[in-house]
Amino acid sequence: MPKYNPHAIEPKWQNHWVSKKTFKTERVADQPKFYCLDMFPYPSSNGLHVGHPEGYTATDIVCRYKRMRGFNVLHPIGWDAFGLPAEQHAIKTGTHPRITTEENINNFRRQIQSLGFSYDWDREINTSDPKYFRWTQWIFKKLFESWYDTKANKARPISELVIPHEIRGDNHQIQAFLDLHRLAYMDEIAVWWCPELGTVLANEEVIDGKSERGDFPCERKPMRQWVLRITAYAERLIDDLQGLDWSDSIKMMQKNWIGRSQGAEVSFDIKGRKSRLEIFTTRPDTLFGATYMVMAPEHPYLDTITTPAQENAVEAYKRQAAGKSDLERGMEKDKTGVFTGAYAINPVNGAEIPIYTADYVMMGYGTGAIMAVPAHDERDYAFAKKFDLPIVEVISGGDISTEAYTGDGVLVNSGFLNGLDVETAKEQIIAWLEEKHRGRAKVQYRLRDWLFSRQRYWGEPFPIVHTDTGPVAVPDEELPVELPALEDYRPTGTFEPPLAKAREWATYKGKDGIKGTRELNTMPQWAGSSWYYLRYLSPESDEAPFTSDAEKHWMSVDLYIGGAEHAVLHLLYARFWHKVLFDLGYVSTREPFHKLVNQGLILGEDGEKMSKSRGNVVNPDDVVKEYGADSLRLYEMFMGPLERMKPWQTAGIEGLWRFLNKVWRLTVGDDRNEVEILEATPPENVRRALHRTIAKVGDDIEGLRFNTGISALMILCNELTAAYDRPVCHREAAETLVLLTAPYAPHIAEEIWERLGHSESLAYEPWPEFDPALIVEDTVTVVLQANGKVRARLEVAKDTPEDELEKMARSDAKFATYLENQDIIRVIRVKDKLVNFVVKPKG
Repeated sequence: MPKYNPHAIEPKWQNHWVSKKTFKTERVADQPKFYCLDMFPYPSSNGLHVGHPEGYTATDIVCRYKRMRGFNVLHPIGWDAFGLPAEQHAIKTGTHPRITTEENINNFRRQIQSLGFSYDWDREINTSDPKYFRWTQWIFKKLFESWYDTKANKARPISELVIPHEIRGDNHQIQAFLDLHRLAYMDEIAVWWCPELGTVLANEEVIDGKSERGDFPCERKPMRQWVLRITAYAERLIDDLQGLDWSDSIKMMQKNWIGRSQGAEVSFDIKGRKSRLEIFTTRPDTLFGATYMVMAPEHPYLDTITTPAQENAVEAYKRQAAGKSDLERGMEKDKTGVFTGAYAINPVNGAEIPIYTADYVMMGYGTGAIMAVPAHDERDYAFAKKFDLPIVEVISGGDISTEAYTGDGVLVNSGFLNGLDVETAKEQIIAWLEEKHRGRAKVQYRLRDWLFSRQRYWGEPFPIVHTDTGPVAVPDEELPVELPALEDYRPTGTFEPPLAKAREWATYKGKDGIKGTRELNTMPQWAGSSWYYLRYLSPESDEAPFTSDAEKHWMSVDLYIGGAEHAVLHLLYARFWHKVLFDLGYVSTREPFHKLVNQGLILGEDGEKMSKSRGNVVNPDDVVKEYGADSLRLYEMFMGPLERMKPWQTAGIEGLWRFLNKVWRLTVGDDRNEVEILEATPPENVRRALHRTIAKVGDDIEGLRFNTGISALMILCNELTAAYDRPVCHREAAETLVLLTAPYAPHIAEEIWERLGHSESLAYEPWPEFDPALIVEDTVTVVLQANGKVRARLEVAKDTPEDELEKMARSDAKFATYLENQDIIRVIRVKDKLVNFVVKPKG
């Protein structure tokens, strides 16, 4: 009889599953559905390391279990295939990014299939495939052709937007009005420009003024870019978190990123000018304490208000601030800034207050300008101290001679607000501002509209043409707009994207006579990943991105597992796109992902994050080659709770390898003995062990407690080994053990199932049912106490009467010594738990 040999077993069953399409999913009306989703991988040239399969293994265990429980399971996979790394590789090697991307995908697919994951490979998608990004472009068109109706609180087609009577007939004004309302629009904003990469980067892609990839210097530049109006959905993105089965920490991260604040927008006149400076504040009650103002270095109005004498100083400061990240600017303790030469008029008291530019104020929040109240704000206090500016107390309760006071109190030095508490003062000052037309109540969000342009080649082209009257979308029948062939993918050395080199492609003449220039930027990598879960529903559809009946059947996603690094941006972007599609009637659910779980990071053996640069990457191919895929799968799950961070220890796999060998010996045998399978009913002790494990393993998979489920299987193996004194096993015991092991280690389970005489895969075999009567313990442990201290224990029959327990305690030889020469004051008895004698010495 052969020993357990995963290198013979595993390729056999992997080929079987693929060739037989074992996990191909068809909609079945009378079956409950279960849509399980992995955050799909970016196929880098490095391939997988052992940290990547953790989440995939978890979803695979759940999916295999759910199939056995009678669910119609959708478990797809695909590739997030556009992105900067492939473009950088193309620049270095001259190889087209599509070629390297396909090579990387083939390697990833091979690695994933070598681990036995039960994906429906007929639904495989690739975001760089024109058949896919055709529909990414189609969704962008829907954003471009929609506006947000604040009264209806939903997106509507731009064709339903009422054009003001006074501009009808003027195409340029109509276009400008529409662009002002579109969910996808163009705007000139300050962005991070990386000269080395030749592209704009999002704020989250810049760390300490350098690119996250490559560590190249970046600078702030005003550029005209495509932007998506995600801020229109800020309130809904917060409110709709309430019904989701997500962790509190992830919900809080989303809420903090959106950053809802309630306060007032206030207008400050500029001395000597007819214009005003708008600010947002959550503390309008402190207006009487505003002694200066600050504008962000990127503020579009800064150059206008700066006096000639201060132009050079302001310009030099703007250049200095452009090299800092938002994080740096927010955390710097030593405040810097430059006086603009201009003064504002405080609307509540007429005081002339100086206007500075300082990098601790950013365009990413409010209006990019603040009123500074140094007596009651720590950053303003530090700035005022450094530049010797007035500090006026307006909230009583602190000592502003030493630090800012940020607590509660009553208003002082505040005219008609004096004596009021903070909340009442807020209400009254907002009413006053509105009456005087100097401000209004406002809800503000930290969330900024989504910068959607990248100056790259390897990305989705925009389905947009720029004409004399403004941008227009190409007709649907012209989708997909494909990338032109380019021999040179390098940055142009200017702010023009690489697509500017494709001059013939860029020149557009439509069938309807429209002439113009194609948009030369491409979409960010986030685009394809913002809706991929919908394409899985009907990936072969040529008429729509997904069919309506498939969407209504499968959505929303029942379980979504992926890395915590996507806890904010990807989830926020996907939720935003989904809500737009919901408003326009294309999807039936308000939210895409019902249950979300983030797996913990697997660290290298040195305790550091795995990376090629650290040299601590463990390749799963090496582990599979030595121990097999089932051992790797088990170890990934046995390391600890799914959500926890865990260090990799290759030596730890040995214990899981031994466990699988024990399963094999119990059910098949070894090179000396073949196990005899008995058809009789197992003895009661074996049946109790089986049913207890059925209940435990099933409950643990439902709760994603995979490590404890594996422990239960190990205990069962030990109990079965002890139950048989020769190489025999009852069929009920062998088949139950195999079926319980199958979600975790499917290759060995399939092989044993076949050797037990079955001709069909066990993938859809019913999950074993347990008898509740058999998992109830017959005996319990009762503790015996004297004055609350445990002195002995009794193993007794469950439900032993309390008076009988007391008798047994009194007669227990060990415990009786604690009652000698003691007066028993009273006896406390708890059935199946304890007997406590309250005693004191006699006499």
